[in-house]
This record gives sequence, C-alpha cells and structure tokens, in this order.
Amino acid sequence: MNDFKKIIEFYGEEQNTLLAPRAVCFHDEILVVSDTGKNRVFIWNQFSYKSHQKANVVLGQKDSNDTERNSGNTVSASSLQYPSGVWTNGVKLIIADAWNHRVLIWHNMPTINFQEADVVIGQKNFLSNLPNVDGIGKSPSAFSLNWPYGIFCNGKELWIADTGNRRVLYYKEIPTDNFTPASAVIGQENFIEKEYNNSNAIWPYSIKISDKGAMVITDTQYYRVLVWNDWKDALIKTADVIIGQSNLTENGQNQYRLKPNAFSLNWVYDACFYKDGIAIADTGNSRLIIHHTIPNQNNPIANYQIGQPDFETHGETSLSMTNRLNNEMYWPFGVNNFGDILIAADTGNHRIIFYK
Repeated sequence: MNDFKKIIEFYGEEQNTLLAPRAVCFHDEILVVSDTGKNRVFIWNQFSYKSHQKANVVLGQKDSNDTERNSGNTVSASSLQYPSGVWTNGVKLIIADAWNHRVLIWHNMPTINFQEADVVIGQKNFLSNLPNVDGIGKSPSAFSLNWPYGIFCNGKELWIADTGNRRVLYYKEIPTDNFTPASAVIGQENFIEKEYNNSNAIWPYSIKISDKGAMVITDTQYYRVLVWNDWKDALIKTADVIIGQSNLTENGQNQYRLKPNAFSLNWVYDACFYKDGIAIADTGNSRLIIHHTIPNQNNPIANYQIGQPDFETHGETSLSMTNRLNNEMYWPFGVNNFGDILIAADTGNHRIIFYK
C-alpha cells in the first residue's frame, strides 16, 4: 500500500531553475529553499503548488540569476557561500551559511533581494569567514563554528549542527547580537574539544526537535541517525536509539552489505519528525525512509520507503538513472514537514518534492 501521494515536483523559477538544493522549510504558504549549488536562498511568500513559480526574494546574490560564491566578492552581511540548513516560522529567518562558517539571522522575513542579515553567529562580524574564527586547525570555542550545515529553531531556542567541530550547539534564546556564545554543547565534553568519539555524532549534519522534545541527529559519517527521547538527555548521555546501526561502534555503509535493506542507511544527511514517527533522507541510497513511530530499539526495520521500487534497490543502479519513475529520487539531502505535508529536497534531480 502506498502511504504517500506526490503533490508536486517543484523546480523553482522557470528560466532560473534550482541547482542541487540541499534544504527546504515550509511554513503556512511560505517556502524557503537553499539553492546550494548556486549559493543562494529563494523565498516564495505564497507557494502555488505548481512546477515553476517566480520567487519573491533571493538572498545571497544581487541578481537572482547570479551564482558565484559570496556574490563574486568578499564575504558580507548579504552574501552566501554554500548555504545549507534553513528555518523560518514566517516571521524570522535563519540560514546555515556553511562554507562561510557562520549562521545568519533575519529578525523579520527579508523583503528585498540581497538583503543584509541582522545577526551573525560564529564570526565576530559580517566581514570574516574563517573556520573557528582564526582559521584551519584552531580549536573551537563557545563562539565559533566550522562548517555548520544544519539548524533547528522552535521560535525561542536555537540548535546548530556544527559539523566540522563534531558537535551540536544549543542557544537558550535566539541570538540578537553578533558572536553570541552558545549556552551548551552536545557531543563534546566542553566547548574547546572536537574529539572523535563513536559514542557521539562523528559528523552531525542536521538536527531536529519534536514538539514533545525528542531529538534526532543525523550522523552522516557513521551512516546512522541518533535519537533521544528528551533532547536535554543528550547533554549527559548517549542516544536512546540508533537507526541504521546495531550499536554505537558499528559504522558500516549499508551495514557492510552490497545492497540496502529496510534497516540500513548510506550517507544519511537529514531527518525530521513526521506525525508520530521519523522520516529520514537516506541520501546515499536515494530514498526517504519512514518509521511510523519513533523506534524504541536499535537497528529498527523501517515501515516504508519513498524513491525506489523496493528496500533493496540502490539509487545508483536503479531504473531511475535512465528512466524517471513516478517516485524516483536521486541523492535527497533534505527532508522536512509542515503538518501532514512531507517535503524532500531531491538534490540530485534539482527539485523539491511535496508528499501527503
């Protein structure tokens, strides 16, 4: 039985289509997409559920057709370089500007192209973009970031997947000043370490918190998703459940199998809470994995998959490479939801897919 119905495949503007979009956020009628391959973020204020639609605002570029990193200049309050995670509640906008090693915050939704951000996190000002403030090899701190790919906000608090520092940073309030320090760290003993410990997320790429306070972190390099029933427990203990591996020491790609199955993962980049369960962007297997409920034991078997004919078909070798299937996916990096709508950034196919 097909649990999901595709609503629309969305490609962006008709004469200015998306290139490798990595993240998507939808709130009411507002759609925000990080068009990562062209170093820009698009905003649609009233999404029409059509295949193409003219954007209201483009950030990161002076002209919506421009594509260069930092708009072909040095870093600024308006520029972007490999934007990844995006979040909005219809009022505020937050973007993980990954290759500028910073997170940008707009207190109110931007209304003009190339609009400057109000706040920068991870850098002392808008004109610097070195990893960990002082450059490669420097130790992290409560103030610094290194390849922050993922963000989540509940409208009051903020979490940042500080990927290059092997940690997640927590801010008890959305920062209103530049270079605000984090309130707490998840995945390291303190703010100045970035130890390689398989009990923690080795390469935390995204983070999501449920309405009930549960947390998922996608640990890309260990091909797994870590789940805590209460996100605050992550400050003091290891994950309650591991999806994709049987224990914290295992790290096999598809659990060392040649083919995927209903419990393996491959280069997993994102996850979100969907209804009573979890949806996972199983990127390397070119599919979404659906658990109808939050698993309560390690290595759970998924209930459903979207993107391939079956659980054992690998995206690199399926018919989707030569013949578009109705539910085809190719390297989806992002998955998110709004109510009962499930949304995938189908990165390799340069589009956003909406399901119900």
